[in-house]
Amino acid sequence: MDFYVEDKVLYIGVKIMFAVVRDIDNHGVSREWEEYRNNRIMDLLGKYKGLDVHLDPILEGFNILHDRSGVKRRKNIPASENLIKLLVKHEGMPFINQAVDIYNIISLESKLALGAHDIDKTDGNVTLRFTNGTERFQPIGQSEPGLSNPGEYSYCDDSGEVLCRLEVRQVEKTKVTEEAENIFYIVQGNAATEESLLQETAERIIQLTTKYCGGSGEVIIPRTVSFE
Repeated sequence: MDFYVEDKVLYIGVKIMFAVVRDIDNHGVSREWEEYRNNRIMDLLGKYKGLDVHLDPILEGFNILHDRSGVKRRKNIPASENLIKLLVKHEGMPFINQAVDIYNIISLESKLALGAHDIDKTDGNVTLRFTNGTERFQPIGQSEPGLSNPGEYSYCDDSGEVLCRLEVRQVEKTKVTEEAENIFYIVQGNAATEESLLQETAERIIQLTTKYCGGSGEVIIPRTVSFE
């Protein structure tokens, strides 16, 4: 599997890296992880209560990306902003499975937009590019597939299917369940994020995932491509 990014997507300010972790065991949950995540949630609640997301340069940076793509803000809340709002509203975070839980905590810590996808359900390579409106798109929780909206930066596989729309919606096809053994993680920033933060975040995903789920991982910088 290779990873690519369209030059026009980079031009609007998207910053992107990937982390790949293979041969994990995603069943159950470690008691050590439960204790760690509960402590981090309490710390993060204290950090984010009363936060004005539009005054935070990293969180607002994702909304600026949407503006540059012609995407309406109110209906397309960036993933990390939405996660922070849910954390504050519910004073906690639901547990889905350990690998997902790990990247959610790291997203809350870093404010970067993170996502996880099952490599074994992905067709070929992954490219972050602008859609043309013909790509298949079936968000998590939606029973039937539809088509993408044209002109949105999205992560697509070689079958022409959207795996993640903007940094807002992931899909049924590659969602990470307890059965997932090989995962690639999206680590996305914007003009307000340093490349070093993306690198550190990708490395932290690998560190915590392999600590609690086993396996081995690597950070991947996508190759830049151009589409006419």
